[in-house]
Order: sequence, then structure tokens, then C-alpha cells
Amino acid sequence: MEQLMRNFFLFLSKNKFFTKMAKRYGLRLGAKRFVSGETVEQAVEVIKELNHKNLAATVDYLGEFVDNEREANERAESSIAMIKAIGREKLDAQLSVKMTSLGFDISEKVVMNNMRRIMDTAKENNVFVTIDMEDYERCQKTLDIFKQLKSEYDNIGTVIQAYLYRTEKDIEDLNQYSPNLRLVKGAYKESPEVAFPEKKDVDENFKKIIKMHLMNGNYTAVASHDDNIINFTKEFAKANNIPKSQFEFQMLFGIMPERQLQLAEEGYTMRVYVPFGTDWYGYFMRRLAERPANVAFVLKGMLKK
Repeated sequence: MEQLMRNFFLFLSKNKFFTKMAKRYGLRLGAKRFVSGETVEQAVEVIKELNHKNLAATVDYLGEFVDNEREANERAESSIAMIKAIGREKLDAQLSVKMTSLGFDISEKVVMNNMRRIMDTAKENNVFVTIDMEDYERCQKTLDIFKQLKSEYDNIGTVIQAYLYRTEKDIEDLNQYSPNLRLVKGAYKESPEVAFPEKKDVDENFKKIIKMHLMNGNYTAVASHDDNIINFTKEFAKANNIPKSQFEFQMLFGIMPERQLQLAEEGYTMRVYVPFGTDWYGYFMRRLAERPANVAFVLKGMLKK
């Protein structure tokens, strides 16, 4: 039943009709739990509140699978505006970007031009940028873009997904760049030909790549709401004398806020992934797909209204 529900919401996440309907009706469908707002100003206020609680942030202007250059350029401008706001307000925040929102599926010229505009602004404002990982068919090209930009900028990282078979090899290959990586389980529906179908195998691979990346001496962001993964990371770091300054935990805005505060109080860097923008539908559907409890929460909130 859980897998059926997951597949249903992943299907909805790519449905263009429902995406248009969601944009029309705003955040009234329950997404406010996971999305900070539709504007830079609304996101800034949420980040200020998080920073006040000793929580760092990485902010993402939502949107993906853009198929025209004008919209890709507009999304780059929104990311640039967010970077400038982070610098102006002196926020403890970074930026996360999806390549498909910046022209990835249009041409290499468009996406690289937009990324360099973003990176130049980020460098000027001392803001770190993470390239989000998307579905499997775009994985290698995303890593190629990261490698190119890493040769030009220091303040850039990317994401590695534990559910892919190729991940261990990618960690080994990227080590030469001393990369700052966000390690995640993975949230897209993938074929068993390229991804572990069983959760237990994903979890074991997740632990393996956490160990590898930490032992390589690289900065590691462990993005998980799973206490088993979080506790494993803490115990492994302690047993191997890895300082808290070499890693951080990351969680999504609106999920397990009490746990986020607890980790910050324990002296760990706790970074909250803060999405904003009008194109929130696909992101929201994937959050519902990940945890059935999220569906119950949203339905409860909607019924209250």
C-alpha cells in the first residue's frame, strides 16, 4: 500500500495539468507546511526565523523541467535575487539550484551561462551553491557540469543519491575535487536496473558513502530524517575523531522541526532546506510520496479550514 501511494504521488508530481492548477490556486492545498512562500521576501523572513533558532538554511527557488530559454533566464534571475538578499541581510544561508530549471534540457550553452551568472553573484556575496541532483538520466551530465564549475569556483557542491548503484563509484571519482557533497537517499522513481529497489539496501549504501566521504576528509552534508542514519553518522564521526566542523545534517523545511532544534542544541550544524516560489507542485508531491505521514498531516490541515 505504501509503495502504491508513493508511485501515485510521483506520477502526480510530473502531471502538467495538475501543475498548472496548483500554480493557479497557490499554496492553499496544504503545501505551506513544506514551502516557505512564493517570493524572495517571504523566504527571507522564514530564514531569519530559522537563523534566530541557530538553524542554518539552504534556499531553493522551486521549478524544474523548463523548456524555453526565457523562463530559464527568469529563474536564474530569481536565484540571483535570492543570493543578493542573503548577502544584504547577512543570513546564514546557502543556495540550491536545479539544472532543469536553468536550461539543462534546452542546451549546454543556456544552462552554463545561467550557472556562471549565478556563481559570479554567489562569489561576490560569499554564498555557497549546491547543484541539486535530479533523475537518473540527468545524473552524469549534472556531475559533468559540477566538475566544470568546480574548476572555476570554490563555492560550489552537488548532491549524490544513495539509491543508485553507481553512487560508490561516483564518490571515488569525485574525491579528486575535494568536494562538498550533500548525501541523500534519493526521491525520484527509478528503474531497478539503475537503483536499489529495497529500502534496506539503500540504507546500507547510504551508510557506506557517508563513511567513504568522511574518511576521504571531505565536507559532508548528511541529508536525512532517518534517526538510524543520523545516529550512525554521529557515532561513526565520534569513533573516528572526525570533528563536527567536517559535516552537517540537513532536513527539509516543515519536517521534524523538533529534531532539527535538538541537533542544533547538541552542537551540530543543522541546515534546513527552504524552498520558495510559485512552481511548488512537483516538490510538494515528492514530499507526500516520501512519507505517508505527510499526507495525513496535510489532509488534517485542510479539513481544519
